[in-house]
Amino acid sequence: MPSVTFTVRWPDGQKTAAYSPSTVIHQHLKHNVSYPIEEFLQRAETALDAASERVREVKGFYCSAAMDTLSQLRQISRSFSRGEVHVSFTQTP
Repeated sequence: MPSVTFTVRWPDGQKTAAYSPSTVIHQHLKHNVSYPIEEFLQRAETALDAASERVREVKGFYCSAAMDTLSQLRQISRSFSRGEVHVSFTQTP
């Protein structure tokens, strides 16, 4: 199962490398698109849950790395005002 690494650029310009164990992430987050932070978190949660489920279907267990990524994204997002914040998703090569 191919994994995906992507970069999240936060409103303050900092970047976070993030991991998905499945390409299903591309169905939920698009390359070079900005999202309001709440929408980004909802999309990331849906995508990473689906990615972890795909791992379970193939290997028989959920992917803890996908949940670690989601936890990291949630933690960082707490630093920003939810009403005005946008996050850019950029696929890394």
